[in-house]
Amino acid sequence: MYFENRAEAGRRLAERLRTQPDTDVVVLGLPRGGIPVAFEVAWRLPAPLDVIVVRKLGVPHQPELAFGALGEDGVRVINNIVVERADLSGTEMARVEERERAELNRRAARFRSGRPRIPLRGRVAVIVDDGVATGATARAACQVARAQGAARVVVAVPVAARDALLRLQREADEVLCLEQPSFFYAVGQWYHHFEQTSDHEVIELLARAAARDPRPQPGPDADPPLRDDEVCVQAGKAMLSGHLTIPEHPIGVVVFAHGSGSSRHSPRNRHVAEVLQQARLGTLLFDLLTTAEEVNRANVFDIDLLARRLVAVTDWLSGQEHAEGLPIGYFGASTGAAAALRAAADPSVHVRAVVSRGGRPDLTGRALSAVRAPTLLIVGGHDHLVMDLNRQAAKAMSCETVLAEVPGATHLFEEPGTLRQAAELARDWFTTRLPTTTAEPEGSA
Repeated sequence: MYFENRAEAGRRLAERLRTQPDTDVVVLGLPRGGIPVAFEVAWRLPAPLDVIVVRKLGVPHQPELAFGALGEDGVRVINNIVVERADLSGTEMARVEERERAELNRRAARFRSGRPRIPLRGRVAVIVDDGVATGATARAACQVARAQGAARVVVAVPVAARDALLRLQREADEVLCLEQPSFFYAVGQWYHHFEQTSDHEVIELLARAAARDPRPQPGPDADPPLRDDEVCVQAGKAMLSGHLTIPEHPIGVVVFAHGSGSSRHSPRNRHVAEVLQQARLGTLLFDLLTTAEEVNRANVFDIDLLARRLVAVTDWLSGQEHAEGLPIGYFGASTGAAAALRAAADPSVHVRAVVSRGGRPDLTGRALSAVRAPTLLIVGGHDHLVMDLNRQAAKAMSCETVLAEVPGATHLFEEPGTLRQAAELARDWFTTRLPTTTAEPEGSA
């Protein structure tokens, strides 16, 4: 059964939760997509609504693989098995924790807008999200809620993958799920409307819940995207998950390729995608590797495999509504940049432009000289080894190639303002190389 949108899913979830005997309940929404669902649940129970801000701690060489999680008030949960298998040192862990703790505090302050966190000690914590695919974030949220003193932890979601629910049952006292489809590829496939939830919407809903005001407040003026939802792409024997956004009056679409697998969840890729979308560029963030495959680090360097999948995804994208006929570009990071360049050299696809951020074009091999699409190589000024590799690769290329340095940036562009600079460089490259004409929106003078 499909849900019309997150609000309708929240109303249906609330009907099931209203039969619960517990009275001292706090509803906790996972940002961002879980907040619209949680708002409807909290309104109808009724119960106070808060945001549960969780930051996964990613393995440095594979950020989407979590070795733990952080919560507010100093809560820290570590998965010792992952730490041991990834051979993480205390210094590596501390560096990741420091960065993620700062981001957690920033987001919590932004979302709550000065309101204190609702205490959980001795109360029932009902953790709500718009759906569960792998359950990693929801499991971390359960651990954080329990560490903050919750007497009982309940996870409530509209839809979830069955195997993820089994894992969640080990962390929560109770798991409530309305739909458990046999074939589950992505949360968004079970919603008719699954637009991205903005920070503005999260802040507004939390403020309305605190004031017990059901009326929506006017938001910033913006045209809704033509398409903004989770997608699944068959690439050989693998089913790859992604997120496709096509803005109003698009001038092109950019496919993101990240070698570590979970490109669609990468905060860096999502930041760049938002900058591109503001310039009327569609974006497709998808996972080059499945969850099972990304655990094996050898797959991250299997450029042939990554490139074949990128070609398959490009072919699929060309036939999608609102994307058909749009010029296509590639945005690659790390080993995904090598895959993007190798795919761009494939005669079966037509790619207008390529951007590499902190990429490894040297891994492209002989295909490097066959790339015809204009290519921008973005490297951090303090990423010395990768800078040398990019210089050598640029000399081997026969197409229009520009090497751009972002001063002060290291490999992951974590320094303040550096990722924004990289995103703007990519935006300018795509907006000048993708369109055949500088088309104006319909109705413009």
